[in-house]
Parts: sequence; C-alpha cells; structure tokens
Amino acid sequence: MNKITVKDIDVNDKRVLMRVDFNVPIKEGKVTDDTRIRAALPTINYLLEHGAKLILMSHLGRPKGVVDEAKRMDPVAAKLSEILGKPVAKANETVGEEAKAKAMALKPGEVLLLENTRFNPGETKNDPEFSKKLAELGEIYVNDAFGTAHRAHASTVGVTQYLPVAAAGFLMGQELSALGSLLAHPEKPFVAILGGAKVSDKIGIIDKLSELCQVILIGGGMAFSFLKAQGMEIGKSLLDPDMDNVKRIMELCKSRNVVLGLPVDVVVAENIEGTGRIDTVSVENMPADLMGVDIGPESVKEFGKYIADAKTLFWNGPMGVFEVEAFAKGTMAVAEAVAEMKGVSVIGGGDSVAAVKKAGLSDKMTHISTGGGASLEFMEGKELPGIAALNDKTAVNA
Repeated sequence: MNKITVKDIDVNDKRVLMRVDFNVPIKEGKVTDDTRIRAALPTINYLLEHGAKLILMSHLGRPKGVVDEAKRMDPVAAKLSEILGKPVAKANETVGEEAKAKAMALKPGEVLLLENTRFNPGETKNDPEFSKKLAELGEIYVNDAFGTAHRAHASTVGVTQYLPVAAAGFLMGQELSALGSLLAHPEKPFVAILGGAKVSDKIGIIDKLSELCQVILIGGGMAFSFLKAQGMEIGKSLLDPDMDNVKRIMELCKSRNVVLGLPVDVVVAENIEGTGRIDTVSVENMPADLMGVDIGPESVKEFGKYIADAKTLFWNGPMGVFEVEAFAKGTMAVAEAVAEMKGVSVIGGGDSVAAVKKAGLSDKMTHISTGGGASLEFMEGKELPGIAALNDKTAVNA
C-alpha cells in the first residue's frame, strides 16, 4: 500500500481526527454487536499510546441529513468507554461550538466521539463547508473506516482537502493488503463463492473474478437466473430482469475456461418465512408453485470439493435465506467447508460475515472484511475515493 499510515506520522500532542466505522446495531439504547468498534482498537490504542488527542467520527444508520434521536452516538460512546476502560467524551453535535470546545480541551491520551456525521446534510453531499468545519477540529486526519471508503463523503474525502496529513489506520491497511493480494498474486486454484439476491449487483465482480479465478460457485437467489438461462423451471424463485448479462457471464466464463458451479439441488418452500411446505428437489425438478430458498445437500457436496482444493478463496453472499433457520443449512455448510480449507480465505463483507459469525467460525478465516460494498468495488479494480484521498508515501514528509 503506497499510502502513509499512522506509523509514518508524529501524533504526540496533536489533535487526530479519525474516521471510524461505528455503524453498529443498537437495541434499547445498547450496542448489541461491538465487532466494528473492536476492529478499530489497534489504531485507537496506538494513537492514544503515542500521545494523540483523539477525535472520532462515524455515521450510524441512514438519518438522511436530519437529527434522529434513535441514531445518536451515545450508546457507542458508552460501549467504547467500557472497552477502553477509560472515559470517552461525547459531543452532541458533529461540528459547532460545543464540538470545537470539547476538541480543543482534549489532553494527550483522551478521546472524544462526535455526533453522527449523517445528521448533517453536508456529509453525504461532500459539502466543502461541512468538510472545512470538520477539519477545524483536528490537525491530522486518519481514516480507518474501510467500509465507507467507497463513499465520497465529507468525513472520508472532503476533510482531507483542509488538513496537511491524511493517513490510513491499521484496519484500512489490513483490508488493502488482504484484498490487494487476491488481485495481485492469488495462489491457484483461486475459488470464488458468490451468493445474494441479484446478479445485477455482482456483474462487475464476476467480470473481474473471471479473469483471476479457476472456479466461480454461484448460490443464493442469483443462482436461479443462471438456471433459468439454461432453460430450467425455477418456480417462484428470484429472477434477474437482466438475463442478457446472465448469459454473457456464462459465455465469458466458458471462453476463459472458468468453472461456473451452479446448484444441482435446492431447498424449495412456499414462502421465505418457512411456515408452509418445504422440500428438497433436484434443479431439474423444481415445482412451479414453490420458490428456491437454499442450496441442497448434493450442491453442498459439489461445492465442498472445489472449496477443499482451493489455495485462495473469496466469498461474498449467502447461499440462501440464512436468517431463517430452516433455510440456513447450505450457508452454514459452506462456512464450515471454508473454515476447513488449507489456503487463504477472505470473506468479503456483508451477509457473508454475518453467516460466518452465526456459524461461530470467524477465527477460522484468514481475513474477514469490514466492508461489503467497499470490498466488492475494490475487488472490481475500482478506485475507492476514501483511499485515493489519503496521502501517498512520497507526497508527505510528516
């Protein structure tokens, strides 16, 4: 990574404005999953140990530029304080007199968490005035929020225009290293597992992976569009309206000698709630009145063979409606197979991460990305605005 990191800069007695991804689930005023908070701890602890006056900023949910009391950062400040074992001050605004006063009053080793950045309409618009006000709070900028790096927002891009130093945190560095290695020098065979609802959401990543992979396994709702393209009955299953792209992908994989693995059997049901009829059928025998909700046991075996042989593996998207227990078997079995493989396994954010956690296998994966959309766009080879905005190592002598 040719970007400066926190290790390249002197933060002692400096106000460090750090973008984190603390977009965590909250229920009844308490954080229910602190994974994203803990992911930022290496950078937070490093900065505090090196005498920084730390000002943290993050979005929470999608309040759309207005104050939403249910999306205030107070529960996050409380959880971070509990984890750090020290007080975390909280500003009731993102920018303004109170936020500025609290930022200026910080002493080395102290922490301030600003209010939800998306309470301000200028955040998602990357507004220069809002960006400038954010920058006035700090002297150095650090971005450790890979999950928002694909967004050109004020707190990820605009603010960097008004501060002399913009560096990457450790989490950002880990993400770029892990995902970058898949693009640069993946050990073969390289197997990709893609799931989720729509093919159209994954067109770019499939195109890119077809250049890199020897095998692409397709599950989830998107698999039924591929089965339909082969002339099969898919009942009431999800169908992508852009079937031309589905057919193009199939031809592309064929021309590049990439194995495009599709389910051979599926779990079908009357509804996604799992309250009616549920059956397992071969893909040649799908009933017209039911919908596909998971891959079946034979598909798990077939996918498992490719997974076991993989030296490099990238997984994004569940194999079915895994939130419903009756339809989670395929996704859980794939998670177990990935956990047992001997090579490098990278989980590309989103629901795949939730599935791995649900299976209790997080510690068996080589890398679990904190960014769903960001990891996909990075893997597609796109430039992420939040990364591009950071200083190159040759650009700053900090």
